Amino acid sequence: MSDLSIAQAAPRESAFKRSLFRLLKDPLGCFGLFLVLIILAIALLAPWIIPYDPSAIDVLSRLEPPSMSHLLGTDQLGRDVFSRVLMGSRIALKVAMTTISLALSLGLILGLIAGYGPKWLDKVIILIFDTFRSFPTIMFALALVTIFGPSLNTVILVIILTTFPVYGRIARTQTQGMRHNEFILAEKAMGANMFRVLSVHIFPNIIGPLLIVASMDIPVVITIEAGLSFLGVGVPPPTPSWGSILHNGYSFIRNTPWLVISGGFPLILTTLGFTFLGESLRDIFDPKLQKDI
Repeated sequence: MSDLSIAQAAPRESAFKRSLFRLLKDPLGCFGLFLVLIILAIALLAPWIIPYDPSAIDVLSRLEPPSMSHLLGTDQLGRDVFSRVLMGSRIALKVAMTTISLALSLGLILGLIAGYGPKWLDKVIILIFDTFRSFPTIMFALALVTIFGPSLNTVILVIILTTFPVYGRIARTQTQGMRHNEFILAEKAMGANMFRVLSVHIFPNIIGPLLIVASMDIPVVITIEAGLSFLGVGVPPPTPSWGSILHNGYSFIRNTPWLVISGGFPLILTTLGFTFLGESLRDIFDPKLQKDI
């Protein structure tokens, strides 16, 4: 490795260590990171740590209260709620990671083009953003479910189409703020094409804020998926989902409140974890909030 490469790698490593130290120094950020790591570990290891088959029906054990054999009790079909909660974390994170990744990518590409391209193209893309944002999520979901039927892919499609305009507008605003910077004008004067300017100079400078927004949107997406499953237009049974657990618990809430608690508590922890982590990352990486600079 050349001396120049070593000199460039050293500041990046130092900046990473400094950012990690600031994150661990923040109590809320550290707590959020801990919750996120726990949720990710549960989702990854769920198939190996569940005590029962989450879809196995045992009518004789229906609506049992929490006990040593069933830590969170059983539902109306005798299925182990603890196993369903653990497996539900995989559905929640799968939907969140897939939708956030695809919505961020789509919004970023369209936002870059809108912010750097001609005005007529900008107006067309903004019209697309406003059109999709004008649909209420639930009504849009009902329309797509009517066409395609309830499925995990339908939930993912609904969330992508209703969230990508948010990232697109942020990317467009950031791009418009940078396109007249001196280093961009100098690069264009040297003959750089649009693709090089966007990919080499603008993209690296706007991706940070977008990733922070995306990390804070993960609990929102998980909540949307749970809400759609609660209404019966999301993940179809018998696939375990936190929303379907809440739906089953709501029907028997007077006699078996543990079902609602079991479905709602993971949503609360996930929301707190990703929100605290996202807020801490924003404070660290947003230059406007760094008071020591």
